[in-house]
Amino acid sequence: MLILILIAYLFSIAVRMIWVWDYAGAIPAFVWNNEIMINTNDGYFFSAGAQKELYGQHLTNPRVFGMWDYGVIFFTVLFAKITPFSLETISLYLPAVVSSLVVIPIILLGRAYGQTLWGFGGALLGAIGWSYYNRTMIGYYDTDMFSAMAPMFILYFLIKSTLSSELKIALFASIFIVFYPFLYDQGMAIVFTMGILYALYMLFYHRNEDLTYASLTLVFASLISFGLDKPNEYFVKLALVVALFFIVSKLQKKVLMILALLMALAFLITGDVLTLIMNKISSYTLTGTEGEGLKFFGVNQTVREAGDISFSEMAERISGSVIGVMIALIGYVVLVIKHRAFILALPLIGIGVFSMWGGLRFTVYAVPVAGMSAIYLFWYLKEYIHEKKLQYAFFALGTTAMLIPNIIHVFDYDTPTVFTKTEVSDLSKLDTIADSKDFVLTWWDFAYPIWYYSNTSTIIDGGRHDHDNYIISTLMLSTNQTQVANLSRLSVESYMKAKNNLVAEDIFKDKNPNTLLKELENPSYALPAKTRDVYLYMPYKMMGIFPTVSLFGNLDLTTGSPLRKVEFMQLDGQAINDLEPNTGIFHANKNEIKIKNFAMSGYDESGKFQKTTQTFHIDGEMSAVYMQSYDSFVLMDNETFDSAFVQMFMLENYDHNLFELVVNSPYSKVFKVKK
Repeated sequence: MLILILIAYLFSIAVRMIWVWDYAGAIPAFVWNNEIMINTNDGYFFSAGAQKELYGQHLTNPRVFGMWDYGVIFFTVLFAKITPFSLETISLYLPAVVSSLVVIPIILLGRAYGQTLWGFGGALLGAIGWSYYNRTMIGYYDTDMFSAMAPMFILYFLIKSTLSSELKIALFASIFIVFYPFLYDQGMAIVFTMGILYALYMLFYHRNEDLTYASLTLVFASLISFGLDKPNEYFVKLALVVALFFIVSKLQKKVLMILALLMALAFLITGDVLTLIMNKISSYTLTGTEGEGLKFFGVNQTVREAGDISFSEMAERISGSVIGVMIALIGYVVLVIKHRAFILALPLIGIGVFSMWGGLRFTVYAVPVAGMSAIYLFWYLKEYIHEKKLQYAFFALGTTAMLIPNIIHVFDYDTPTVFTKTEVSDLSKLDTIADSKDFVLTWWDFAYPIWYYSNTSTIIDGGRHDHDNYIISTLMLSTNQTQVANLSRLSVESYMKAKNNLVAEDIFKDKNPNTLLKELENPSYALPAKTRDVYLYMPYKMMGIFPTVSLFGNLDLTTGSPLRKVEFMQLDGQAINDLEPNTGIFHANKNEIKIKNFAMSGYDESGKFQKTTQTFHIDGEMSAVYMQSYDSFVLMDNETFDSAFVQMFMLENYDHNLFELVVNSPYSKVFKVKK
């Protein structure tokens, strides 16, 4: 069995190495500090936490956490201290090293039923299934590396406890449950559901056994929340579970029943179970402007991972194809019929199906169980073949057929690094200019890399994209640069003193937002005392998401209604041929659009920025910018043409009394606010 585990583990690692061998390793622009960079924005959140522990950085950033807050930071710091590898190398490869451990519980589950080869086949598929691979590939440095791996260990011990007469199996399940939120706190609703289902299963099938109530006591105790700070919460629960393990073996059945009931009640009360589960569901299904008080734009409807997906996409994400997921679903039904304890895996399968409404991020949980289920169907059907060799040939063929579409996906999935070397170089320059207490104002997509590479703070980020999205969006959309400078200073100083660092709530609490924004256009507006420097980061990457960014600031907060229709269409550079240079008429399909303002910008051979601007029609419907260096033609409404983002980034038009351009490259511009 150990050999099969090793083979499956190395297979999982090797498949993940394809991204390095076949793609990223051949692109010098993906390398910084002698290592390939990571490919998920969120990874820099945890890397910044590791920097804090290892190098004492980010001490003034309240959003950077430490090694006891997240397991991924803990293990990163641990490996950085006990191995010769750099932080960059550990961050890059840790997802593959950790996530591939999922093969262990899968093979152990097969062995628990005397069918180790089935477990081996299931491990091969479960470890590289489409969605699981996407979120645990090399470079995807995030807590997702634990998302399905840890629940599979819990599932194994829960199922094993239904087959065993040893209480220690339930103890192992409980210990994994205790530390699960340390590894992946977003999945607690699933673990809660698994715990409740385990209790129902044990009471239905094993209610006459003393071991049932002893096991339930341990499992429910591991699910209790004491509300303590980390890591005290984990250690207290661990101590409770271990103490109960030694106590329950000496108790009579009636006492065990009462104790199990008390632990269950404590879990239900302290865990606030129903609220947690419903909040998780609603957080991924409810979108739109928020209804209480000021009406801000809800962020979930702009996040692809939180949107509806089709059945076919769900199928591909879980099993590699529609046929594959059908085989997996049929296999799961057969598996439960033959081995009823696998009903405990239903929450993992169910959350995968829920992805059609909740978003593709939920598919990852179902992949290992779906892999086991699909392979089990072949394992079961082979028994109808009389010749032994043909049985195993059929099983091997079926397993291979399931693996192929997933491996093809790996070769096709050329995910770039978050930033290129040149983009990181810009942030590295900012690091030499800014102090660690300074703030950079930009969209939340870029926040974590900014923390990591420039050692500065932001007011919004990937885990805190709340009402303050409005602030950043307003800065980018504003047509008044005095307002931009004043709002930048006001926002940062308010962030430092506001409750929970919520800027929008603080600056709008005593004043109508429209009134305040108008007042901020006044150069003499009385700003708070300056305590740190503030920078505006405008990258080329924001071009692609500018329409999304604009949704948050293009609102009347008192009504929730859009202020205007924002138009921003980035077209191929060939679109300039559709613009008549003498008349200023742009031909879009069969329509003729009168262009008001037209600008051309780009870098000459010496690297100097050049631009020209002309007005064609005072009453023009739209404006346009042709960015020669990018071969990009951008068609936009006239007000957007006057916005801070277009004028300052695309055209380098800025008020030198208000801003200083401190970092300037084709990939990003960083302005220091002089206010």
